[in-house]
Amino acid sequence: MKLREIAHSRTGDKGNISNISVIAYDKKDYPLLLAQVTSERVKAHFAGVVEGEVIRYEVPTIAALNFVMDRALGGGVTRSLALDAHGKSLSSALLDLDIEPASGEK
Repeated sequence: MKLREIAHSRTGDKGNISNISVIAYDKKDYPLLLAQVTSERVKAHFAGVVEGEVIRYEVPTIAALNFVMDRALGGGVTRSLALDAHGKSLSSALLDLDIEPASGEK
């Protein structure tokens, strides 16, 4: 299944750093996010886009993860000629990540 089936996302930016939050629709799915949406998987998912480190922060009180991705915006908003200089489409791209459903679910 796709990550978008159990979570929504928002992005932000500062210079050449992008952050993406992934928020579970239902708190019962938060353990699935913790287990499968790792920094390593996010970095691999954005291979060729994110050139720096990807750090994951966990926010269990709202069933969310926040990923801070360094060197992710082609030099930064004011230095890039990219069409999506702020990286807003990165949240949609991350929600396309394939994850395994929790046992007993389809």
